[in-house]
Amino acid sequence: MSEAQELDQLRQQIDSLDKQIQELINQRAQCAQNVADVKQKYAAPGEKVVFYRPEREAQVLRRVMERNEGPLPGESMARLFREIMSQCLALEEPLQVAYLGPEGTFTQQAAVKHFGHAVNCQGQVSIADVFREVASGAAHYGVVPVENSTEGVVTHTLDSFYDSNLHICGEVTLRIHHHLLIKSDDQEIDRIYSHAQSLGQCRRWLDQNFPANVERIAVNSNAEAARRAAAEEGAAAIAGEAAAELYNLTVRNANIEDRPDNTTRFLIIGRQETGPSGEDKTSIMVSNRHQPGSLYQVLAPFHEAGVNLTRIETRPDPSGTWNYIFFIDFEGHCEDDAASAVLKKLQDIAVDYKVLGSYPRAVL
Repeated sequence: MSEAQELDQLRQQIDSLDKQIQELINQRAQCAQNVADVKQKYAAPGEKVVFYRPEREAQVLRRVMERNEGPLPGESMARLFREIMSQCLALEEPLQVAYLGPEGTFTQQAAVKHFGHAVNCQGQVSIADVFREVASGAAHYGVVPVENSTEGVVTHTLDSFYDSNLHICGEVTLRIHHHLLIKSDDQEIDRIYSHAQSLGQCRRWLDQNFPANVERIAVNSNAEAARRAAAEEGAAAIAGEAAAELYNLTVRNANIEDRPDNTTRFLIIGRQETGPSGEDKTSIMVSNRHQPGSLYQVLAPFHEAGVNLTRIETRPDPSGTWNYIFFIDFEGHCEDDAASAVLKKLQDIAVDYKVLGSYPRAVL
């Protein structure tokens, strides 16, 4: 058999498999439409039907990765299924997702990574605006940054939970690569725009490569930095590939972040609580009396119950000077026996406490 004959045989096999895949995807889409019909059929009069179930999608993606036998890596296969699920969900109800904008930000990338491309992403000016859009019902869900592995916590996000009744219903992590973007290869640079967090994540590289007279200017977002770099002479921006493409900028220096594992964690916020998925995290907000041992009193129940903490942050309590709020993330769902016992003890100990949400651990 000749090379041409072998290739022709393999291409016929690929065409046959493509046809089967297409048929199966459409069958899955029909099932998704049937699910929507059943939910609407049994909904009480006036009841708002919830089509997107974060815990269900997390379970599906985990199973995809567990049963994957290659040669595609498990995460690559899960991303393909993420897009299939996104398109199928859009047949039930197109999701409106608010994110910290404008277009071209890492938060938009996180929104697409979590929900897929079949959602309507709505860029917002501030984190407060994202919360407001979701609380008002203008958006089904919101995506906001909460912490970076280099620069730490995003305080505006934590503070927004203080007066909010929204729930955390998911999380997504995104590896962050920063590039120095310019309009033309031969331009002189006298100022560099970026978000304050990004400037911090690239501080050492900037110190080594640019003199002190090159001004570093913090702006609302990396996309805004790219827009300014495209419009102003002598300006550069620190941003990602999406912003470079959006504003037709050239990457002068790639991957300038100080740490190669630079990662940002984002939260998905919504109006509904999320059921257990089997691999969950819970976030709570606790305030206690300003007295010796108050932090120990808050943390002791977790140790006694064998519940693992994944993060703890302290923020000033708006209700009183030198009072503080503890933001705590821990493994497990609030409906789990161990977590439920801890939360019951905190109710008796704390001056105030609120469950911000239990949600699936990030899959991708």
